[in-house]
Amino acid sequence: MTASELDELMYRWPTVLRHVMAGTDEWLKGFARSVAKHGKRAAWRPTAKQAQIMRRLVSELDTAPEQDIELIER
Repeated sequence: MTASELDELMYRWPTVLRHVMAGTDEWLKGFARSVAKHGKRAAWRPTAKQAQIMRRLVSELDTAPEQDIELIER
């Protein structure tokens, strides 16, 4: 994984984290939190498997249908 690709993934990671935390998969929640924690370190680089999962999560976020927002006040 190139440094620019990692920068792009980490830039989008807060959105991925919010999306994952709204789900029910506990392993995925732990993974997303772990990446967020380790991503703060300048020297951290994901393993090949971590990078693959990170790419999948970002691409799923891009293809997920946008949910309608229900306004509280009308």
